[in-house]
Amino acid sequence: MAKAVALAVLLVAVAAALLAVAPAPARAVCNMSNDEFMKCQPAAAATSNPTANPSADCCSALSHADLNCLCSYKNSPWLSIYNIDPNRAMQLPAKCGLTMPANC
Repeated sequence: MAKAVALAVLLVAVAAALLAVAPAPARAVCNMSNDEFMKCQPAAAATSNPTANPSADCCSALSHADLNCLCSYKNSPWLSIYNIDPNRAMQLPAKCGLTMPANC
C-alpha cells in the first residue's frame, strides 16, 4: 500500500511539474497528459475533504501510465506545490485495481 501511495504521489508531482514547463504539444509525463494528470488530483488532494475514490477518467489515465516512471517521482518536492497528499496519491493505483511495480 505504501508503494502504491508513493507511486501515485510521484505521478501527480512529476506530471504537474513537467507539464507546467513543457510546450503544449509535448505535455506528457510518464505517458500521462496534463489533462489526465488533473483528473486524478481531486482524489489525491491534500485537503480535509478529498474525493474518496479516483474517477473513472483518473483510473483510465493511470491504466496506461508508466507506473515505474511515476514511482521515480514519489519523493518529489513538487507534490506540496500542487497540494497533493503523498499517501493519498500512492493509494490511487490500488483503488483503480492496478498493481504497483515491485521495486516502487
